[in-house]
Amino acid sequence: MFQGYKFRIYPTLEQQIALAKSFGCARWYWNYALNLCQGTYKTTGKGLSRKAIQGLLPQLKKEYPWLKEAYSQCLQVVALNLSVAYKNFFEKRARLPQFKSKHGRQSISYPQNVKFEGDYLKLPGKIGLIYCRRHREIEATIKTVTISKNRDGKYYASILVDDGKETPNLSTNGKAIGIDLGLTHFAITSDGDKYSNPKHFVKHQQNLKRKQQKLSRKQKASNSRQKARLKVAKVHAKIARCREDFLHKLSRKIVNENVETCHGTSVLAVEDLGVKNMVKNHKLAKVISDCGWGMFGTMLKYKAEKEGKTYIEIDRFFPSSKTCSVCLNQVGSLPLDIRSWTCEHCQTTHDRDINAAINIKTEAKRILSLGTSDTASLRGCQPSEKTSVSSDAIPVDARSPHLLVEKFG
Repeated sequence: MFQGYKFRIYPTLEQQIALAKSFGCARWYWNYALNLCQGTYKTTGKGLSRKAIQGLLPQLKKEYPWLKEAYSQCLQVVALNLSVAYKNFFEKRARLPQFKSKHGRQSISYPQNVKFEGDYLKLPGKIGLIYCRRHREIEATIKTVTISKNRDGKYYASILVDDGKETPNLSTNGKAIGIDLGLTHFAITSDGDKYSNPKHFVKHQQNLKRKQQKLSRKQKASNSRQKARLKVAKVHAKIARCREDFLHKLSRKIVNENVETCHGTSVLAVEDLGVKNMVKNHKLAKVISDCGWGMFGTMLKYKAEKEGKTYIEIDRFFPSSKTCSVCLNQVGSLPLDIRSWTCEHCQTTHDRDINAAINIKTEAKRILSLGTSDTASLRGCQPSEKTSVSSDAIPVDARSPHLLVEKFG
């Protein structure tokens, strides 16, 4: 079974220069190959294969000797990543591959010849030993290491390993739990537990505003503007780390608590939300984007499946909030400002969010019992052909406590 670990690394000044050259070579090769793929497709109607892209390297290194600054296999991985990016696009799992900029996040991947030597990570080529803040031991075979530099200037090593264990079989024989996602409360379970939304962006909004105002006053292409840009990037990175830390802890808490119960929860059900359409509401776009519902679903999925539990997403058109969980009577409309309502048929008073979580759990059990992914056609429910956005969740992500163009340029 594959697992991922992410550690903070601290390259020396010489190593930072060498990494910058490698980042530049990989970025240039990606942009060159992508431009060639687009031109070939416009001319012939066909793209370029991974083998054809990799075949360009020998001649390119003769024309541009500085490409030899990067480790050879790092450039080979660029061709692999580009072919996978096109495959994901044609299978509607991602958008069309874009050109990379030297002003954004930079990364290179080493597919082999990487190992730990004490507190140092040894990379092939001219990089050598880099000090790594390793907060846990890795007892597995290292498959791929990706070195990245964020816009705030910090370096990280993402390590993919194979521990040799078999992926556990998913179980559906046991207790199920439904999870409804919201804004006031981030997550509400069918057991009645509510987890507040920490609203990380709001906490740092004033600090971010001041630094952005200072950035806007700086002269373009000046050193002071570069320093101000770095300060803005650090605030954004702080918000992202806080959000990611919260989502990791909450998803782990939900999975662990329901694994350790006496009956054992085997099914975790979440509503599949159309975040892309929801953020079109300009009054709620900022707070919806700050929640990170999609990232939470991805984390919940791979953590549950590692424990042998089933993760299931309920169709976004399923009327979980408007349906009475007792008699299944459905109300005509239910505005967002109404947080509790009484069923006209059975006179049961419902908490809007808990009632939705119970309906999500019930729908998940129905889907699993029938062996179909079709959502129940209740009154007002519309069918959807959308596939799950979490179908390719990463296996495991372990975070450090200390974390949490040019055309061809």
